[in-house]
Amino acid sequence: MMEYLELGHIGLIIGFLLILVGFWGVLTQKNIIKIIVGFSILNTGINILMVSLGYVKGKTAPIIDAAVAQGEGHDVSQSIVDPVPQALVLTAIVIGFGITALMLAYAMKLYNAKKTLEINKFNDLKW
Repeated sequence: MMEYLELGHIGLIIGFLLILVGFWGVLTQKNIIKIIVGFSILNTGINILMVSLGYVKGKTAPIIDAAVAQGEGHDVSQSIVDPVPQALVLTAIVIGFGITALMLAYAMKLYNAKKTLEINKFNDLKW
């Protein structure tokens, strides 16, 4: 079975599983901290999925050195992977960290106001 799974496929499977676990955590949990953890898992799954989609078998990292052959008539762009998905994931990691920090700050403020983190207890704006 493992000989049929390539590195890109394993990353896709793990990414989709983390996305499903993250959605489950966000939609089913009642504790705000557990919802934030679910969001972080979802974010990690999306990042793994984007990196896996950018993976190309047989190509090397976009660093031009001895690993990339530079012979006569050889196009360097044909032997390296596209660096844009990696740059997008790096940016997404930073943005996800900032959003998680903001959500944790809001959770701390909500706990100081209501002395609970159960989402059903916050019914001030319900009709």
